[in-house]
Amino acid sequence: MDPAPKEDVPLDSEAASQVTKKLNKILETRIENDKETLEALKELSTFFTENSFQARRNLRSKIEKRSLSINEEFLSAFRDVKESLDSIYVDVQSMNMMLTDMNSRLQSTKAQTSSLINQTTKLQAESRKISMEQELVKKFLLNFQLSSTEQAILKGGRDSPLSSEFFIVLEKVKKIHRECNTLMQSGHQTAALEIMEQMTHYQESALERLYRWTQTHCRNIDSPENMSLLPRAMSYIQERPILLKYVLDEYATARRSILVKSFIDALTKGSPTGAPGPIEMHADDPKRYVGDMLAWLHQSIPVEEENLQMLLESCNQDEKPEHISGALSNITEGVCHPLKIRVEHIIAAAAGPVVLFSVVCLLRYYSDVLKQVIPGSLLETTLNDLHQLGMQAFLTSLKGAVNQLCDKIETPPPDLSPPPGLAHALAMLKDVLSVTSVGEDRKNDLIKIVALVTDPLLQAIILSASRLPTTDMAVYLLNCIYHIQSTLSLYEFMDERLERLQAQGDAQLDTLTSEQASSLVANLNLGPIYTILQEQDTGPLSSIPGMEPPSLNTFLTKLDSFLAVPDMLSMHQIRLLLSSNHRHVVQHRSHEVIVAIYRQLYKSVHNPVNQYQNPSNVMPRTPEQVAELLL
Repeated sequence: MDPAPKEDVPLDSEAASQVTKKLNKILETRIENDKETLEALKELSTFFTENSFQARRNLRSKIEKRSLSINEEFLSAFRDVKESLDSIYVDVQSMNMMLTDMNSRLQSTKAQTSSLINQTTKLQAESRKISMEQELVKKFLLNFQLSSTEQAILKGGRDSPLSSEFFIVLEKVKKIHRECNTLMQSGHQTAALEIMEQMTHYQESALERLYRWTQTHCRNIDSPENMSLLPRAMSYIQERPILLKYVLDEYATARRSILVKSFIDALTKGSPTGAPGPIEMHADDPKRYVGDMLAWLHQSIPVEEENLQMLLESCNQDEKPEHISGALSNITEGVCHPLKIRVEHIIAAAAGPVVLFSVVCLLRYYSDVLKQVIPGSLLETTLNDLHQLGMQAFLTSLKGAVNQLCDKIETPPPDLSPPPGLAHALAMLKDVLSVTSVGEDRKNDLIKIVALVTDPLLQAIILSASRLPTTDMAVYLLNCIYHIQSTLSLYEFMDERLERLQAQGDAQLDTLTSEQASSLVANLNLGPIYTILQEQDTGPLSSIPGMEPPSLNTFLTKLDSFLAVPDMLSMHQIRLLLSSNHRHVVQHRSHEVIVAIYRQLYKSVHNPVNQYQNPSNVMPRTPEQVAELLL
């Protein structure tokens, strides 16, 4: 039976207001924005499937039942968790007991083994220290000692070849020896001294082996292998100057034999290719023969010098030139004897001063060249001796040839020209001077040679001219002197000789001028007039016999003819002068004498003291006019 409806109980105004607010709030609520509500409704939809009145009335109980069911499930699950946690707790408690026990035992063990741990720590520290010391010892031995392999390389066998490793080990020995000085300064004197002594022993042994190897292999410098190692070997051997000297002597001995053999082959066999041929093929041509021998030496010595340069390229550069010069001097000694024999034979057999002087100039040239390369060598001495020998032979030959030519200068020819002997002698002098002479003695050579030729010639010419009349002798000597001057003017260093010849020529010109002037004075009848002019004492000239106008007129007539053709009164000897300048000088000087006498006569005639009537008619020509025609 339905319960009776309750009577409507009137609400007071405050309650009505609260209800209104709640209703308004519910009405204003927007469910789509309330996530909790939406989640609740969604969950509700899972079990609230029928929306009926009865269902709505039972909703609360249904929800409570569902909540109870969920809590029971949670309780059941939590019970399982609790049981698991209890089991874990038991296990943890058991583990805690075990750990406590282990900790107790560990503390006990730690207390018992602390001394062992300390000892172990000390041993480990000592082990590390020993390891460091061991590493230091290894590095020390590596830097200050040679390994067994290095010792074997350094010592080698008696016939074992030398390699680049040998020099590497030797350089290490030298480095250790140097670093021992630093080791001594650091306070390790004993060890440093022992190591230095050991390294010194190694170094001496290595140098002895190196010396033997170098002495053996320096005989074959053309080997590429040797040329790669020999310079390095020489750089180490130079630390012992006496060993370096022995090696260079051994090398020079070997190369001297090779050079002598090559020289003999060049003389007798020629080049292996056939060109050039044997030098002795030209033994009949002394200049070429000697020149070829000296040229061959001049070409060969630079090759030897280049070999020495390569051999000593790693040695001390300050001492290198001295070593090279000494070795070259030693190498070239062998060729001195065969060269000297052949050149002496050429000098003894050479015919003529021209050939000898050519040989002498060659010897001087190559001596000057080679002494720049090998000063003080036996080869330089040999060339100087041969040069002196050749110069003596040349001077002797030249004197003999000049004396023979002087003997042929006898009576001068009718035309007063230079004799054939003079021409032959000057031609020989030209041939001699045409040979190229070089060196510092060139000037002395030329002066000496010219003196040897010209002085005897001039003496012979003067002797042959002494039998001639004065005028002929002057012309003859002037022609000879002119010929000599023309020849010598082509060469240098002849100034003094030409001045002396010029002085001799001027003396002959003065003689010839005097003769020509005397001849003119005689042909123009000026002799008496000149004598009167010089001897005039007192009184007018017009009253002196020979100075009256008619007598002067005879002179003036001849003078007019002479002025028209001045050469008509020249002596025939003047025309025989070879030099046109000499002819001009003689004529000019002799004409000056005539002009001077005419000027003096002209002044005397025009002087009123001499009482000439109409002097302008007596001597119409002025001295200036006469001088213009003659000079």
